[in-house]
Amino acid sequence: MRRMQGHGYSSGVWQFQGYGYVPSGTSGVSVMQIHNEEGAEHSTVLMLHVYDGVLRFYSGQAVEGNIYDRWFRLNVVHDVDRSTVAVYIDGQKRFATPVTPSRSYYFKFGVYMQHHDWSPCMESRWTNVTVYTKP
Repeated sequence: MRRMQGHGYSSGVWQFQGYGYVPSGTSGVSVMQIHNEEGAEHSTVLMLHVYDGVLRFYSGQAVEGNIYDRWFRLNVVHDVDRSTVAVYIDGQKRFATPVTPSRSYYFKFGVYMQHHDWSPCMESRWTNVTVYTKP
């Protein structure tokens, strides 16, 4: 999992954009996250997991089905002042949720094993990752 160094934030609107690819067979992994400040009660406000080809909010609500073996554009918009996060796949809004406020945040992407239903194959590929901000 790669942390976006130098892009910690505490206010404004922040957007992660990247082109991701998850090969079939990868399951029980996190591919993108928004982390809270160090020592917060919960370490994340958003985690996008893959289970059996479905991209999910944590291990719950489906964000995008059939995520395997295709390049997709992921945009995650975090409005800190409104405490909301929205997830877009290929330009289409797929999910939105209120989030618990924190003093600071940062984006992470890549792949790492979750607590259940993980596979021996754990891989995601990323290209053209960009962070935008509107203070």
